[in-house]
Amino acid sequence: MPKNDRETTSEPFRLARFLPHRLEVATDQVCRTLAERYNHSFNLTLSEWRLLAVVAEHDTSSPTAAGQHAAMDKVKVSRAAHSLVTKGLLRQTHDPKDGRGRLLRLTRKGTTAHAGMGRLAMKLEAEIFDGLTRAESLALDKILTKINNKIEMNGLAG
Repeated sequence: MPKNDRETTSEPFRLARFLPHRLEVATDQVCRTLAERYNHSFNLTLSEWRLLAVVAEHDTSSPTAAGQHAAMDKVKVSRAAHSLVTKGLLRQTHDPKDGRGRLLRLTRKGTTAHAGMGRLAMKLEAEIFDGLTRAESLALDKILTKINNKIEMNGLAG
């Protein structure tokens, strides 16, 4: 609904029609589905696969940078990193530029898992967008980018 329509409507507030709530519900449903599939196929939690994906994208990453890229808090990153190191998917080393810092890298096993995770993620994405035209998918991507940019530019993010 355009901005002016939202501001001038006399209709009562309905949570089910509130766009931020609808986005959160859709995100939660997708994340739960991903979590179930990743747990079943790779024995990974959602936080673990997100961290693994970010480290794979950046080749080497500090936990802090990985958390920022994955939009995860420090506690989730720390737990996921510890678990992924224990499972042999990540290697953690000291950062030579920062005596207290750590760096995360994929192991061979992590690289193999990441490749499988990517295929699974793309398959789920295809299932979700199956009912949309290419134009609708592109429009949704453009809209989400605009929303994210607006939030970042205006300091609206928590």
